[in-house]
Amino acid sequence: MQNILIDVVIPAFNEENSVGNVVRDLPDSVRETVVVNNNSRDDTRRNAREAGATVLDEPRQGYGYACLKGIEYLKNKPDPPEILVFVDADYSDYPEELTKIVDYLLENNLDMVIGSRALGERESGAMTPQQVFGNWLATTLIKRFYGVTYTDLGPFRAIRFDKLIAMQMQDTTYGWTVEMQLKAAKMGMAVGEVPVTYRKRIGHSKVSGTVKGTVLAGYKILSWIFKYR
Repeated sequence: MQNILIDVVIPAFNEENSVGNVVRDLPDSVRETVVVNNNSRDDTRRNAREAGATVLDEPRQGYGYACLKGIEYLKNKPDPPEILVFVDADYSDYPEELTKIVDYLLENNLDMVIGSRALGERESGAMTPQQVFGNWLATTLIKRFYGVTYTDLGPFRAIRFDKLIAMQMQDTTYGWTVEMQLKAAKMGMAVGEVPVTYRKRIGHSKVSGTVKGTVLAGYKILSWIFKYR
């Protein structure tokens, strides 16, 4: 990975207690870490900056909005990355496993690699029952309708930047990860999965930790699966 330009985008909404840990634990092979402060009302912005990240502000609430903000920033750099990695700000993933994900992509000449929580070691209670069921349902439907096998919609993923730009991503909220995986399938991209380790997040989940968030996320994910079919 020494000669490959690798950048990281971390969407962050009220993650003051965890975002610094994520930034600091990323391997040295990362050129630039971009934390997108998604309308946080705590010290997320300051803590991310102090940990060494470039911090952008996206006041429009939504995971997809934050990801799109980071992509736009990197696209306009004189030297955009060759590989972009997405990871959440809640410290549930192990940032140092970025090396494993990117190595697998490069060694197998893939376009995208998903860090699969289903294939890896998962701390008890790290995923709620509705998350486990939702991932199973979504990946089962994707296999049935699109003929592509995924085991997870996990947010920890690496993708070649030119392929990501070609996807013309649109989702602004909960459907971001499934949109990316569906478009990769439709576009015939070479995609792989590697097991990742997953632990209980720091703080309270804004999606799976609430009934509203769970329902909206499930609806959005299923909508993309049926709509894009």
